[in-house]
Amino acid sequence: MSSGNSGTRPVGPAVLLLVLAVVFAGLGVWQVYRLAWKTRLIAAVDAAIHAPPLDPARLPNGALADWTYHRLAMTGHYRLSGTTLVTGTSTMGTGYWLLVPMTGNDGRTIYINRGFMPEGTRLDAALRTVPTGEVRVEGLLRQSEPHGTFLRSNLPQQDRWYSRDIAAIAQKRGVAVDSRLFIDSSGETPVPSGEGQPVPGLTVINFPNNHLGYALTWFTMGLMAAGGAIVLLRRR
Repeated sequence: MSSGNSGTRPVGPAVLLLVLAVVFAGLGVWQVYRLAWKTRLIAAVDAAIHAPPLDPARLPNGALADWTYHRLAMTGHYRLSGTTLVTGTSTMGTGYWLLVPMTGNDGRTIYINRGFMPEGTRLDAALRTVPTGEVRVEGLLRQSEPHGTFLRSNLPQQDRWYSRDIAAIAQKRGVAVDSRLFIDSSGETPVPSGEGQPVPGLTVINFPNNHLGYALTWFTMGLMAAGGAIVLLRRR
C-alpha cells in the first residue's frame, strides 16, 4: 500500500528558497545603486583634487561634506602658539601630523596640517620648522576628526591627540579658528629650508569600489535559490 504523502511536493522549502531568491535579488539591486553612488563619488573627488585651488573665503557656511578633498590655497602667517602634534600613521610609518594655525591675509584662521614628522619628534623641535614670514599654502580640504580614533580617544587634559579634532585642539590652545576643517598641505611657498621639516602631500585618497562584484554575487545566489525552488516543485 502506497503512502499518502508519496506525491506531496516539498512546498515549504520551495517557498523559502523563493523568498531567499527575492531577498538576494533585492540585495543585488541595492549594490547596483551603491555602485552608481561610489562611481559618482570617485569622479567628484578626482575632479576636486585636480581643479584649480579655491580661496577658503569662497567656502559656504555650514557643513562641508560636499567640499572634502577640494583644493584650497591661502596666504598668511603661522601662529606658533597653536602648534600641535597629533599621533598618526602614514606611508612613512608611525609618527605625528604637525598642525599649525594660519591666519590668512583676510583675517581668517585655519589649521594647516603641514605634514608628517617621525616618531619621537618633540614639540620644541617641531616649532623650529615653522616659517615665521608670509607663506602660501596649497592643499586639500579635510573635515575635522572629532573625539579620536576608533581605538583611542583624544586626551586634551594630557595634550595627547590621536585625531585632528580641530575644535578641541583650538580650545586647548586658545586660538579662534574655523573648526569645521583643516588643510592637508601639499606644499608651501617659499619652500621651507632646514633639517627636520615635516613631509607634506601624504594624504591617502582611496575609495574601494567592489560593488559590481557584490552585486554579481547576490544575483548569482538569487538564481541558485530560484533554481533550487524550481527543482523542488517539479518533484513528484
